[in-house]
Amino acid sequence: MTREELSRSTGSSHEWQGSRSLRHAGLESKQNELAELERSSTEFRYLLPSMVTGLLATPEYVRASLAGTPGDQSKAVAKKLERQAVLHDTSKQFTFILTEQAVRWPYLPPASMAAQTDKLTSVSRLPSVRLGVIPLRGHMPVAPLNTFTVYDTRMATVETRSGVMVLRDQHDVAACLAEFATYEGYALFGEEARRQLGAWGQQFHS
Repeated sequence: MTREELSRSTGSSHEWQGSRSLRHAGLESKQNELAELERSSTEFRYLLPSMVTGLLATPEYVRASLAGTPGDQSKAVAKKLERQAVLHDTSKQFTFILTEQAVRWPYLPPASMAAQTDKLTSVSRLPSVRLGVIPLRGHMPVAPLNTFTVYDTRMATVETRSGVMVLRDQHDVAACLAEFATYEGYALFGEEARRQLGAWGQQFHS
């Protein structure tokens, strides 16, 4: 069943984009789709429990995230890095929430992870960006299960290892917004976030 057939079978409010169909369409095609969403939306919310998203990633991190994926990786890497320019668009507002695991997972060698942490600190100072981190301490009676992104209040995407679920039903989008607000309450922002990122970055040098 194609993506379009599955979307019709489940209704226009839900769409499943399987990993295999995404690979078949090509890496660059997916990047173009994301770029169009970024052009047509104004407010973005990203919950990142396990990895850094491409908009916040260094070139080395982006290349590592695509390693082993079939297709022309060089074009996909270039497109991912090109998309980062949207963070400088002051007509838009981005809120990123990263768990400590997302920041500190040793996806790259230590020196490269330190550079990635520095990149997060730098991006957090952009006028259009509000970047929060959640240290793994204290008591948090909730746990994020998946990476998700909310575009304005009209659409959310939920990522899993096997694909991406696109949600357009307003009840589903509202549920994502409510969950995001919960994690905002646990996150550090501004100078507190930058101090925490600095401390984590130093640990990669030790």
